[in-house]
Amino acid sequence: MPSSSRDSVHSSGMQTISNKIGSSLQSITHHWQPTIEINIENEQGTQAKWVTSYSTMDTIKGNVSITTNHDTRFDEVEISFIGTSQVYVDRLTTTPSMSGRTEATHRFLTLKQPLGPADYPTPRVLTAGRTFTFPFIFAVPQQLLPRACGHSVSLDHVRDTHLMLPPSLGDPSLAGFGTTLLDDFAPEMSKIIYGVKVRLTSVHESDGKISLIADKMKKVRVKPAFEEQPPLNVDPSDAEYRLRQEKVIKKGLFKGKLGTLTAQSAQPKALKIPGARTFDNCPITSMAKIVLRFDPADENNLPPRLGSLATKLKVSTFYASAPRHSFPNRSNLGFDLTQGFYSENIQISSMCIASAQWEKHDYSSNPPPDSLVRRDSGISDCSMLSHDDAVSTGILAASKNYKGGHFYSAQILVPITLPNNKNFIPTFHSCLISRQYALSLRLSAHAPGVSDPSLHLKLPIQVCADGSDAGNANARARSAELDMSIEADHMFVPRSVAPPSLDDLPPQYASFAPPIQRVPVVG
Repeated sequence: MPSSSRDSVHSSGMQTISNKIGSSLQSITHHWQPTIEINIENEQGTQAKWVTSYSTMDTIKGNVSITTNHDTRFDEVEISFIGTSQVYVDRLTTTPSMSGRTEATHRFLTLKQPLGPADYPTPRVLTAGRTFTFPFIFAVPQQLLPRACGHSVSLDHVRDTHLMLPPSLGDPSLAGFGTTLLDDFAPEMSKIIYGVKVRLTSVHESDGKISLIADKMKKVRVKPAFEEQPPLNVDPSDAEYRLRQEKVIKKGLFKGKLGTLTAQSAQPKALKIPGARTFDNCPITSMAKIVLRFDPADENNLPPRLGSLATKLKVSTFYASAPRHSFPNRSNLGFDLTQGFYSENIQISSMCIASAQWEKHDYSSNPPPDSLVRRDSGISDCSMLSHDDAVSTGILAASKNYKGGHFYSAQILVPITLPNNKNFIPTFHSCLISRQYALSLRLSAHAPGVSDPSLHLKLPIQVCADGSDAGNANARARSAELDMSIEADHMFVPRSVAPPSLDDLPPQYASFAPPIQRVPVVG
């Protein structure tokens, strides 16, 4: 037998022996380790057979069962409900041997189940063949504690959003509803995981160090309630959004201009997903409004005939390996090597808008709305207010090519319905991960030019979420208890029965107060 063949056989045999030894050691280790089972009850008080969704103020209740094959001494059983964000960002490097990956893990939530001496066996020894049970109960909080976001931020509003409970994200075994697993558009570089974690520990008598005997974690799906936030104040320089667009329409090649077509819209009402454990097939809908204006280059020119309208939803996930000091912006990706971005586009609808009717207006009877609206000097963003007013009234401001005379306007209502084969999570911002949505509206018209012109609007849109029925009931009960506690404490606050002094009088009554009699003091 050649030497190379003998070396190959020898190497293969050594690898087989090594694998057998490793598997044997692993089986021996598992044999001596305690077996931990985490049982979570459903609303009926029985063990849940599939992944259950939990919302704000919901109760997570169950027990932990521990069984061993031999007597095991321990000191403490730690049962916690935890929430963790996991992110890694890959960047290209000039040296192939060097990795450009940066990683970050943020445990933003830790709730511990208190266990007293009566809950433990005496002595603290897990007897072989006997099952020990430890109960637990947790309430999903409405928001996080301030220490969950301890880094610096540019605005207080950023910290407020970081302290909101984020939804479960990026885990294929949990994404979806009930037993149905659906795609939640999250890249594998970002995950938000919740779970009930159990740690069995002991303390060495010699040095006092804590050693881990066994641990286990059972994941749960969390879908917090998210209320609709105020509309986003869009910066005109932000390329991610476009609320208004103008385009010159030509009559044809070398035939001059037909006029200027303007399309404008505003952020539509939020899309609201149902609460956790709400099994209904009601569609998740909203409505967008597009206002059109046509300023003819010549008074004899008529507006172009409208064609089609394609609607898409852009799902964007921002993730970073360092805490975010402000809201994520795609324009900063090239300068911030710790931030990553992932997006997908979903086709929502495609509709014909040829039936939209143009309405003719005269300048003398319908001046541009900007000339009629006067804003208070204390309002800093007049353009945003006048923009929304123009969309609501249906009369847009004139285009830059408008030279007076009559113009035309039209309105289009665009229904928005989310597909039911995807898992949509609310719009949220955390210290490491953010989710945003944008609506793309591409409108085409038929003109006698060389090609049909099109206008493209990109609008911000929110996705919010209802709470569960049980969570809402718990929140109302907690609010009623708080009001009663405040009222009870207020009864024991000392009250002053003395007449009010002149300094306490309201300003408008100060002139009617009797004059103060000053008595000279003779020393």
